[in-house]
Amino acid sequence: MYDYHHLKHVKEQETSKRSLWVTLILTFFFTVVEIIGGLLSNSLALLSDSAHMISDVIALGLSMAAIYLARRPPNARYTFGYLRFEIIASFLNGLALGIIAIGIFVEGVKRFIHPEVVDFPLMLTIASIGLIVNVTLTIVLSRSMKEEENLNVQSALWHFIGDLLSSIGVIISAVIIYFTGWLLIDPLISIVIGGIIFIGGFRIIRESYMILMESVPGKFDLDEMRASLLKVEGVQDVHEMHLWAISTDHYSLTAHIFMPADMQPFCVILAVNELLRDKYGITHSTIQTEHATIHPHGEYGRQFLQQQRDERNGQRHEPAPQSES
Repeated sequence: MYDYHHLKHVKEQETSKRSLWVTLILTFFFTVVEIIGGLLSNSLALLSDSAHMISDVIALGLSMAAIYLARRPPNARYTFGYLRFEIIASFLNGLALGIIAIGIFVEGVKRFIHPEVVDFPLMLTIASIGLIVNVTLTIVLSRSMKEEENLNVQSALWHFIGDLLSSIGVIISAVIIYFTGWLLIDPLISIVIGGIIFIGGFRIIRESYMILMESVPGKFDLDEMRASLLKVEGVQDVHEMHLWAISTDHYSLTAHIFMPADMQPFCVILAVNELLRDKYGITHSTIQTEHATIHPHGEYGRQFLQQQRDERNGQRHEPAPQSES
């Protein structure tokens, strides 16, 4: 490590890593099976699901890369380490889900116009195997999410929730085709699958986008946090306050505070950091102490000083209480 960080800016994610390796291996083998089955049975529902499974393999590969990169320490160029790659990978995964969903919609419309015959026994067999695989992988990833918060694992979980529903949809489609001969159910189920995939992708894109834009994480209320800081002894004002996520569960905060010139700044900073740690779980913060006459921040500082003077004058001119005779 090139300097003296009090935090390592790395993530050790052994549970997530094991879960993703198991998921990646099972997904890869089943994807090959589903592509072959979809081509042989001529089922769009199976092919659309296999396309989603291909995106799963790519997404899991990105997630694995993010986990291994997150273990690398920071350096002179990447002072936060490689934690942000987790979010970049999640954003790309979300985009992949959206693109695949649009492709399924287009192909589904074509099949509505020109219905095609499907091989019921093969379609049902592959879908049943897929259901078992997807139930297993959904359980594995769900348990992993309970132990470690990770946006990549969350995006992978969304992939497999979509896959699970897809497998159920394909089975329903195969049964309806067998008993009714209604071929349009195959593209209809595919479009429903595409909708599920698109919703999952949109949610992942939105969450990763908010982190990449360094917005305040949804679990925090900046106004409420500022009000709490103002209750710390010696804190007269809080400004230039920024709170953002480097990756999931890794937050950073910076703030400037006005304080009296006769107070020890180290004590105030210690109290602020203890509040941030104990109440909000934020352990990476940078607090700059200032006095308004030295660091006025332009008009903001002048207004603060005027408010201080008004408060002192108001107290000075308050009438003394009348003594009882």
